[in-house]
Amino acid sequence: MSMREYKFEWPLMKDCITTEDKDEMINFIRSTDRFTNGVKVKEFEQEWSKWLGVKYSLFVSSGSTANFLLIAATKEKFNLKNGDKVLVPMMTWVTNISPVIQLGLQPIFCDVNKKNFSFDIKHMRDIADKHPDIKVVFVSHLFGFMAPIEEYKRIFPNAIFLEDVCESHGANMNGKKAGTFSLGSTFSSYFGHHMTTVEGGFVSTDDFELYNIMKMKRSHGMAREATHDMYQKYKEENPNIHPMFMFMTDGYNFRSMEINAVLGLSQLKRLDENNQTRRNVFSRFVETIGKYGLHVDFEIEGNSSFCLPFVCRNIEEKQKLEKYLNDNNVETRPLCSGNLLVQPFLKEYSSYDFEDSNVNHLHNVGFFIGNNHLITEDDLNVLENLIDNFFGEV
Repeated sequence: MSMREYKFEWPLMKDCITTEDKDEMINFIRSTDRFTNGVKVKEFEQEWSKWLGVKYSLFVSSGSTANFLLIAATKEKFNLKNGDKVLVPMMTWVTNISPVIQLGLQPIFCDVNKKNFSFDIKHMRDIADKHPDIKVVFVSHLFGFMAPIEEYKRIFPNAIFLEDVCESHGANMNGKKAGTFSLGSTFSSYFGHHMTTVEGGFVSTDDFELYNIMKMKRSHGMAREATHDMYQKYKEENPNIHPMFMFMTDGYNFRSMEINAVLGLSQLKRLDENNQTRRNVFSRFVETIGKYGLHVDFEIEGNSSFCLPFVCRNIEEKQKLEKYLNDNNVETRPLCSGNLLVQPFLKEYSSYDFEDSNVNHLHNVGFFIGNNHLITEDDLNVLENLIDNFFGEV
């Protein structure tokens, strides 16, 4: 502990932008006159692809736009039709679901499990029987847990698989990182996640055609954004259109900026080390809550813990514990969206009786507190004492 008085606070994320990060950004500002998507973005994309273990990556404005870009490009590449079905989890972030709807596809919602918060296998098999025409399975690796995606592929062997790794950077199965088990994957580098560009995200793939489509769609659909060989091909095929303003697909402006990439390059150097700290904090947390009979049957192997989830035994316990922690400077949040099908904008999509579902249970009795690499031993000791005191009194 420092010489100054220790004040306990447990926010969702501590100030994770270091002096080194700030110096990198300041030096960049002083030495450049280009701030829009340029050489630093390309460098960041290359370094990210190397870290993840893929051929191609695109740095975009957010994890949410990454989801939209990936689904839009997948729809185009495979000529999916409006109304084609996409399997999605009942608990994930809303921008996993919104692009599916916005792009004219039909979300089919699957229950989640309590071990890794991804698809529930039993319900997934039921859906496979009722909806054998599922075209896309969009897997969420939630809260830093690794979803068993290879098991899902056996249930839907003919579907296109996509991954949202939003907040699970570095989660892995047998050393292979989440985001490398499918056609394409997305990540968020929002401030509260494993590494930050403040706002930003990635979409990654090994598929050249998909990459080329996404590269154009990221920038209005312009041909000049395509890979070099494809750009030459488009020019030859369309000699009557000025190549600088030739649009090969519909598109958007989902680009990010150079300074965000500079920050990301600085943060990426520490990602693996910081992830190990997150795992250590999570292990300590599980040991603490396990003493009191709370749910601890989590998928520990391969996690890159994003948060510390409480799954209480009943609603009353959840309400009292959450209030107690908030009163003692511990910031809390629901388990992601909770049950998405009770959200106002999705009620019309539910035909599933979720009264006895896992997602409804988690919605009612679950919440989380933050996990990050800046949590100290003093922080952990105070949190453990708070939990001990709470369960000693109830």
